[in-house]
Amino acid sequence: MAVDLARMARRWEGLILVLLVGVTVWASLGVDGFANGSNVSFLLLDTTEIALMALTMTLVIVAAEIDLSVASTLGLSCAVLGRLWNAGLPIEAIMPICLLVGAACGAFNGLLVTRLGLPSLAVTIGTFALFRGLAYVMLGDQAVAGLPPAYTSLATASVGPIPLATILVAVLAVVAAVVLHATGLGRSIFALGSNVEAAFFAGVRVKRIKLWLFVASGTMASLASLVYTFRYASARADSGMGLELAVVAAVLLGGVSIFGGRGTLPGVLMAVLLLGAVRNALILADVANEVLNFVTGLLLVASVLAPNLGAVWRRRSSPQVEGKSVT
Repeated sequence: MAVDLARMARRWEGLILVLLVGVTVWASLGVDGFANGSNVSFLLLDTTEIALMALTMTLVIVAAEIDLSVASTLGLSCAVLGRLWNAGLPIEAIMPICLLVGAACGAFNGLLVTRLGLPSLAVTIGTFALFRGLAYVMLGDQAVAGLPPAYTSLATASVGPIPLATILVAVLAVVAAVVLHATGLGRSIFALGSNVEAAFFAGVRVKRIKLWLFVASGTMASLASLVYTFRYASARADSGMGLELAVVAAVLLGGVSIFGGRGTLPGVLMAVLLLGAVRNALILADVANEVLNFVTGLLLVASVLAPNLGAVWRRRSSPQVEGKSVT
């Protein structure tokens, strides 16, 4: 069974890679300006926050949970940054406070899920609205500008066509991949998604791991908020609104099962780039924003349906003998 899941993941990753290469070639040949170095840099920079949040979202969904509050956590952290900056605090003191805010949001989600036994879907739909509402309470509809130029320029700086923010994503992706695919903790996360009861009786600390996964998700959303705020040189309560859809779409499109227990980080990162390339190409082609949202939703539905339809097809096409598969 484990071999079949690994083979399935590799096949899906191969398909995503083919789609990514195909979209890149098509856009480079058919969309003016897509292959320019400045546009490549913009594309990578524009996917930074989605990629950061997708790293920890992958771990959460592999464990058969979900966090729909990540974009609202990002917005709340942005609002905290703006409020404290207006109050005269130095930015070096504000940044760790923002990270603590994200960790607290994640801990709140995790405690509701692990200690009260509430489903993470319902919990994070509620905190999706709660955290965004708190952001508006703190900052209202004002935009806080005048942030330190050293940080705003750093957020958009690059080494050649590669933004520094993309390098940050790459470093954190390596760390997350090692944790998920090469440690005992990663094996425990996969076990949680495959069969939580079996994992519990095997000695996996189910509640503790799930709690820390939510804390990591909230903290990463706050880190994304710092990049987002400095990149746009403005702190607003509505920062990142709607990004949770793009994050979930990237994770599922990257081959992570919505039911948990299956997925890889390389597949998720390729899906982030694929979605970013499609969006960037459509924007350059002057496609309406409504169409962009339609394409994102279509890819999200396809990412959920395709693996399950494939599994059904394989079961029906495999030879059966007296109700059992021939092995």
